Amino acid sequence: MKINEIKDLLKQENPDPALLEKLREDPRKGVAQLLASYDHRQEKLKKKKAEFLGRFAYEKAFWQKGQLVAGVDEVGRGPLAGPVVAAAVILPEDFDLIEVNDSKKVSPARRLALYPQILEKAVAVGIGLMDNQVIDQINIYEADRQAMKQAVEKLSVKPDALLVDAMNVPVDLPQTELIKGDAKSNSIAAASIVAKVYRDQLMDEYAKTYPQYGFERNAGYGTSEHLKALAEFGPTPIHRLTFAPVKESLEQHRKN
Repeated sequence: MKINEIKDLLKQENPDPALLEKLREDPRKGVAQLLASYDHRQEKLKKKKAEFLGRFAYEKAFWQKGQLVAGVDEVGRGPLAGPVVAAAVILPEDFDLIEVNDSKKVSPARRLALYPQILEKAVAVGIGLMDNQVIDQINIYEADRQAMKQAVEKLSVKPDALLVDAMNVPVDLPQTELIKGDAKSNSIAAASIVAKVYRDQLMDEYAKTYPQYGFERNAGYGTSEHLKALAEFGPTPIHRLTFAPVKESLEQHRKN
């Protein structure tokens, strides 16, 4: 076999083990390098699969009792504009998207690719949203909890319990609160990806209405570009007026 043919072969998901053994006897240096690279990728994949399975430890405790458990997470506590969004996700026991992890550890392109796959493979997905007006009325922490509650209540299948990322959801269900839960539970990680992609897409739409603020790039967070636009143009109808930089901008524009 030519080197390029071997290279293509080793890119396959499950190359023939017998052929692999035969290639290991090939004296060519290029073949040895390709095999070394292949073995390295396989080790990384093996480690990733083990870590993925390890992140089902909390779910397994419920599955063994024949119970459904939902992971719950939110995104958007820190931005100066836009809503806070929460997601609740019930995963099946055979869920196999090993790329699912804490949304902060997953690239934007990978999150976009995983989003529809999670929606397709999940037993149920619920999304909750509290806009900037609610945030200003009841504060971001309570708005966060209400968004989580809404997400759980929108699930088409009622779970027996919740796994939550460091919060308590105001619903009458047993809950396990996990610090950095999106790195410890695949259900919470899946919820974090769903919430993040859903909110980012909302902010992309807002960017079309308010192009000066760069919402498609900053998702409403207080970047220098965003703060500069606030100083020049003032707050939009989607800004959180109780957040200090927005409040200061509003007062300044009123004076002017």
